[in-house]
Amino acid sequence: METDSGLIVYQIQDATVVTFQKTSVLDTLEVEQIGDTLYDLVDKRHCTKLVLDFSKVQLLSSSALGVLITLRSKAAAIKGKAVICGIRDDLMKAFKITRLDKMFEFYDSEAKALASLGIKS
Repeated sequence: METDSGLIVYQIQDATVVTFQKTSVLDTLEVEQIGDTLYDLVDKRHCTKLVLDFSKVQLLSSSALGVLITLRSKAAAIKGKAVICGIRDDLMKAFKITRLDKMFEFYDSEAKALASLGIKS
């Protein structure tokens, strides 16, 4: 399912994969829409295994990083987990500078991210 916020959301077994379609996530309204979509997955649909695919993303705003921190907390509150895959080296620098690299697990591919959640594709 494609959302208004430029995300593609689909299920693989009991995991929810969220693929970011835009190369930059900077616009405040767009970040809010992404947050609403991601929070809905956890709060209303009770998705406990989330894979966030950043392979197309080149730029993220600090407010987008804040959305990810909140998502991680919401997932943890329902004994869930959000992992990130496909992140580019230059974007990873932002995660390291903000120390978010310590909060999330990162994987090269969707398959490795799913495997970390116990799902064999």
